[in-house]
Amino acid sequence: MRDKPVLLVIAHGSRDPRHAATVHALVRRVRSLRPGLRVKTGFLDFDTPSAHGVLDSLAAQGVRDVVALPLLLTRAFHAKADIPALLRQAPPSLRIRQADVLGPSPLLLQALERRLYEAGLTPADRSSTGVVLASAGSTDPEAIAVIADIAREWRHTGWCAVRPAVASATSPAGFPRTEDAVRELRALGCERVAVAPYVLAPGRLPDRIARGAAAADVLAEVLGPASEVARLLLERYDTASVAALVGV
Repeated sequence: MRDKPVLLVIAHGSRDPRHAATVHALVRRVRSLRPGLRVKTGFLDFDTPSAHGVLDSLAAQGVRDVVALPLLLTRAFHAKADIPALLRQAPPSLRIRQADVLGPSPLLLQALERRLYEAGLTPADRSSTGVVLASAGSTDPEAIAVIADIAREWRHTGWCAVRPAVASATSPAGFPRTEDAVRELRALGCERVAVAPYVLAPGRLPDRIARGAAAADVLAEVLGPASEVARLLLERYDTASVAALVGV
């Protein structure tokens, strides 16, 4: 029977050690859901092992097939430029398929709600609670549009209101900062306000989201190793396993 492709999870990396710890926790959960699947982790920057080094190591071990999965929530610069460039520089003996980024997906909405309930909300609070969907922010129009669409979709599931917000200092047009979105929902009349970070791991921008949530009633944890996120990684892997090879 032909061996299954190795799953290479490519994370951004951060100077904050919590980032790598969270990525590794998520990968451990993926392994627990799919025993026997070989899963490796590589980082674009700051952390080790580097994604480039992992690709070299796999080639040296005689691996042929790899699914490279960007651990990203939107298709912005890293997914469109950095990772494709990295894969083009991989050893020629590797047959690489690039999986889609994680978002959007119903599983991510489920993970967001899991985090909100873990932070203290109950289903009974839904209709009286306004939610700030707080992302890191991006200058990529496609990524911005996806965040706005997710907020609109989520609003229709029964929340009082859902507002997209960003942590970055320069906000896209129409996207408030987290603290401004909290104030907007207060003014709208929501009985309580919750902030749901649409980010995968802790770091500088998630910390900024937390500071912006100071006036909120509830602050959820980052998505991290939620079971829904791990299942989504495997969905993306399975789809990419039968897709065309990179560069073909």
